[in-house]
Order: sequence, then structure tokens, then C-alpha cells
Amino acid sequence: MSTEAIDLNSVVTLVIQHKVRGGSLPKYESWLRKAVKAARLQPGHLGVNVIRPDGGGVTFTTVVRFAQAAQLQAWIDSAERAVLIEEVQPLLEEGDHPLVHDDAEFWFTPVDTLQPPRWKQACVTFLVILPLALLVPLLWQPLFRLLPWLGGYVPSNAVITASIVLLVVYLFMPPVTRFFAGWLSQR
Repeated sequence: MSTEAIDLNSVVTLVIQHKVRGGSLPKYESWLRKAVKAARLQPGHLGVNVIRPDGGGVTFTTVVRFAQAAQLQAWIDSAERAVLIEEVQPLLEEGDHPLVHDDAEFWFTPVDTLQPPRWKQACVTFLVILPLALLVPLLWQPLFRLLPWLGGYVPSNAVITASIVLLVVYLFMPPVTRFFAGWLSQR
């Protein structure tokens, strides 16, 4: 990923669900590693998360984030992805149906699944944000002392809030929701 600033309003997410045919799981896993590696090499790529099926399930959900819609569209339309999709088709029951989302709605609600109860979403979010809310301000304190104008009420809160939001969205929430997936899906 480049060091240039990312406009969070332009970040887009590609959500792909694949229902794998019986007996094709090892081949699909091998193909998935290859596809994830290829996606990571694309311009504007921000991350990939794979949500594996629970228990004996066969539906994999792959979430790919790009910095801009044009970069995502270039990946969707690429010859490389077309070859990958052609390779995987025999392993799938219902084909490849990518969906594009332009917001963070995918945190808790993968396509075609029931949304966890809001109280569970709140608990997981609290568990992620609380440690960050305690730690991030302490990490910024040396810079705030060095640059008093940045340590003012509004600038310091803007910097701290932006840091927490970026850490939650891009670093912590995806693995935490995977970790709690079983609990989140229980009714």
C-alpha cells in the first residue's frame, strides 16, 4: 500500500460468496490462496478477509477492500481475475457473484446471513474500542507536548478519533469478528 492518504469516503468493498461443491474443498482452498495473492498485488488494494464456513458448511465469504471504485472495477474487469474465475467455476455450486459495497456495513452482516443481535454487536465493538480509547491518547501525548497547537481540544480529539477509527476498521475489527463469529451467529 502506498503512503499517500486514503480518502475513507472512496473506499469500496467487494464481497464474494462461493458455495463449494462437495469434495472440492482442498482444491478450492488452494485456488483461494492463489486468488487472494493476486488481489493483494492490485493497485489500491487495502486488504482481504476470508470468512470460512462454520462446522460442515461450504460457503466461503471473501471481502476485498480497495481505495477507490475505479481500482476495484479494474480488478473485477481484469483478464487475471477472469482466468481465476474460469478456474474456480467447476468447484462451485452456484458460480461467482461479486457484490460491491461502499461502506462499512460488512463488519457484522455478511451477504445472505442473519444479522447478529445488536447487543452482541455492541459488546464486540466495545471490546475493540475500549482498549484503543485508553491507549491511543497516551501514544499521542508526546507529540501533543511537542506541538501544543495539535494538543488543543479539537485537534487532539480529531487526531485521536481518526486513529481509533482507522485502527478499528482496518486492523482490529476484521479478525475480532472472525474470532467471535460463532458467538455472533448464535441466537
